Amino acid sequence: MNPQASGPTLLGIDVIWVATLLSAVAAMAVMLAIYAATTVKDPMARRVKALNDRREQLKAGIVASTNKRKKLTNKNQAADRVRSLLTSFKMVQDDQLKRTQLRLMQAGIRAKDLAFFIILARFVMPVVMGVVGVLVLYVMDMFPAWSPLRRYITLAGMLVFAYKAPDIWLTNKVKKRSDAVRKGLPDALDLLVICAEAGLTVDAAFNRVSKELGKAYPELGDEFGLTAIELGFLNERRQAFENLADRVDLEAVRGVVTTMIQTEKYGTPLASALRVLSAEFRNDRMMRAEEKAARLPAIMTVPLILFILPTLFVVILGPAACSISDNFISK
Repeated sequence: MNPQASGPTLLGIDVIWVATLLSAVAAMAVMLAIYAATTVKDPMARRVKALNDRREQLKAGIVASTNKRKKLTNKNQAADRVRSLLTSFKMVQDDQLKRTQLRLMQAGIRAKDLAFFIILARFVMPVVMGVVGVLVLYVMDMFPAWSPLRRYITLAGMLVFAYKAPDIWLTNKVKKRSDAVRKGLPDALDLLVICAEAGLTVDAAFNRVSKELGKAYPELGDEFGLTAIELGFLNERRQAFENLADRVDLEAVRGVVTTMIQTEKYGTPLASALRVLSAEFRNDRMMRAEEKAARLPAIMTVPLILFILPTLFVVILGPAACSISDNFISK
């Protein structure tokens, strides 16, 4: 059934129908923005609750035994059903599960059971998007002017995007969190230097820095607070530092962790080592800013050619062109 176009069309698509759809999307976006603005929640309450839960887990000895941890934490029935479904179809592997759980930790999501939902979404979303694409493009024939090759490319693109969408979402969250941690790391190291020179222990210094930077850099304060809790409860302090390096996908944090482990092992001065690292990180931040500034002329070339120069030519040459045209017409 081929619906007749009731208005102007562009590339076989009804312009009025597309405008109506875009208007509906814009109205929904405005409503979501108003809802998000009126229901702002304090992010620190959720972070404090997560830290307290981690403290209780460490008190119960969950870290020492993986089997015991699974028995105590696998209370989510939905996650259990998804896990059994994936296991029955042999769609989950141990290395894949561990990699996804690690990415979730790096994104700031402590619920490891969410990894099963992400793995399931990789298989479910292509099926759903494929069914929708077949219905829209072939059964309902909503775009009759499209060629078979264009329909095939569109359907293939929908399938690829649906398969990659969970990974794209997770990678985006990891990148945003890593950038937020990177911005506050030099200030955190300076505070650690002050705490170390004041005579505080390492776990007390981490706890103090997490409280001081919790408002300005909540992601970094969350990680340092969790590290302070693990330093007080874990049997090996080295494991607490390694967990920090695993939770943050950042090379600078790995350098800080290596420095902390070496100072714990060899007894080297902590304040001087952290002071050197802080200076290096500040230089790196300045170099990244200079690099972005150096790329700015090349980035601005295309907007300059497309938008600024044509307007400038119209303003400068427009009066002269009108005058020349009037002279030719008068003659």
